[in-house]
Amino acid sequence: MGDEDRPLLLRSPAQFKALGHPLRHRMVNLLRQRPATLGELTAALGSTKGTVAYHVRVLRDAGLVRLAGTRQVRGGTEQRFELVSKGFRLAEDAGAGFLLDAAKAEMSPARAGDPGHTVLRHLWLTTDEAHALAQRLDALAHDPDGTATEETEAYGLLVSLYRADTPRLPVEG
Repeated sequence: MGDEDRPLLLRSPAQFKALGHPLRHRMVNLLRQRPATLGELTAALGSTKGTVAYHVRVLRDAGLVRLAGTRQVRGGTEQRFELVSKGFRLAEDAGAGFLLDAAKAEMSPARAGDPGHTVLRHLWLTTDEAHALAQRLDALAHDPDGTATEETEAYGLLVSLYRADTPRLPVEG
């Protein structure tokens, strides 16, 4: 597995700050589809080129985005940007609040017939069962077949397996 295939471990305040802004979060989601120029990002986001350039610079300074290449266009140089990694992973000591906030920020209002499903359940598992489930969830969340086409729409998937602070009743008997 090449470095670009490994998830980037998020741990620095600059990375969390960069990803915490709604426009930058949307830019990262666009760059997950493919590398893009400032003009392409500007058009997709409905923003201004100056605003997009500023936010790309913040993402670059945080080590999340890099220059993928340049080409000469009508007497100027066009830059194409890409993510440094195909995915991000929270460091073990980082809180999940950042991911919850990011998921809430990108959720669009449900439309009639949408297949969305959000539920909180508690499972009673052994440590070995929890490890096995975590591996299965990780495999599902990193499915390489999820590419954007004209017929597809983006759906968010927030996967979290955590030890819940749930009290236990004594066994009846």
